[in-house]
Amino acid sequence: MDNITLDGINLSLANPVKLNLKWVGQGELLKQLLAVWMVIDERDIPFNPRLIGKPGVGKTTLAYAAAQTLGQPVYLFQATMDTRPEDLIVTPVIGPDGKIQYAASSLVSAMVAGGVLILDEGNRMSEKAWASLAPLLDDRRYVESIITGLRIPAHKDFRIVVTMNEDASTFEVPEYIHSRLQPQLYIDFPEADEELMILKENLPFAASSILKYVVDFLQRAHAADELYSVRDGINIARYALKMMAATEQEPRELLPLALERILGEEALRYLK
Repeated sequence: MDNITLDGINLSLANPVKLNLKWVGQGELLKQLLAVWMVIDERDIPFNPRLIGKPGVGKTTLAYAAAQTLGQPVYLFQATMDTRPEDLIVTPVIGPDGKIQYAASSLVSAMVAGGVLILDEGNRMSEKAWASLAPLLDDRRYVESIITGLRIPAHKDFRIVVTMNEDASTFEVPEYIHSRLQPQLYIDFPEADEELMILKENLPFAASSILKYVVDFLQRAHAADELYSVRDGINIARYALKMMAATEQEPRELLPLALERILGEEALRYLK
């Protein structure tokens, strides 16, 4: 963990994350996200996009893939309904010597390092938490720490993206924040061929027949507007594969059982 000193205040920085995520298919969405982060003139500033979609459609994966394409360090902040302004900026902690030290959040660490911050599930935060980010999300591009009295400017290479689940909003995002989180990129469930590619990427050791079975189930569920995602499909196939290895039963026997154990009995209606 690195330290920096700003106006005489020593801050411990958070470390960037390394995630085992790879964006597969829907290349146009990746291009769109990279475009909104571009700066095309010295008087221009990047957008602060939000990625919206149902749980499990790959919002965080898309954000991470775009950040990796830029070649910048990636930081992740998981928002919750309990997130406080100081959690987003600087938190006092007791050091090994018993003295108060100051820990920069992953957001502030990304700002200082010129990295990319993924603010995950941002619509879980309260207005009070969002208010602390208002100056960061417009042309001022700084945050203020009430605890330390610091005004922390963002590095010119700093980028932020906010993910929001369509169905899991705990708080209404304030209008003045909505206007700062633009543009809005919507991520829908993938088409069947893209869904199969994603499953193959995550489960390269699985037989194609198993993956095709799962994709067929998912596509029928999507058509019925169910929330079952490709993440669920990966878990269904993985569980079936583990049971096959343990019991030597056939996939046709184990896949419905795996589906029921992962998603519940009501999901069985979408089998052929």
